[in-house]
Amino acid sequence: MSIVEIKEGDLVLARHIPADAAWNGGLKFFSHDGDFIQVGTWGYPSGTLLKAHIHNEVPRQVFWTQEVLYVRKGAIKASVYNTEEKKVAELVISTGDVAILLRGGHGYEILEDGTEVLEVKNGPYVGADRDRRRL
Repeated sequence: MSIVEIKEGDLVLARHIPADAAWNGGLKFFSHDGDFIQVGTWGYPSGTLLKAHIHNEVPRQVFWTQEVLYVRKGAIKASVYNTEEKKVAELVISTGDVAILLRGGHGYEILEDGTEVLEVKNGPYVGADRDRRRL
């Protein structure tokens, strides 16, 4: 399968990276430099050395909370909403898949018992009342 982008005009609302696109070796990034969250995968053969590094303190201004979902096991359905709060797509995200939710809104339905999802989002967390609004 190939990567799917859900857009509102030129604005990317979400990206669905199927497992076969996410986990096929080497280093791949699925975000753009301007995204508030950077998402990549990597896989190398044993013995590969990745140079140690430290991240510099760099002031950043963040306007939107962006989420990344990794489905470790099972499946979910993600409903994607545009910036006007209209549902524009549904994505089935299954074992090994990655989803990046960049703008607009979203909601989830668990499709399989035992589903396990890792969610990562940018911070700092400012609390539910300030960070989100229910649709």
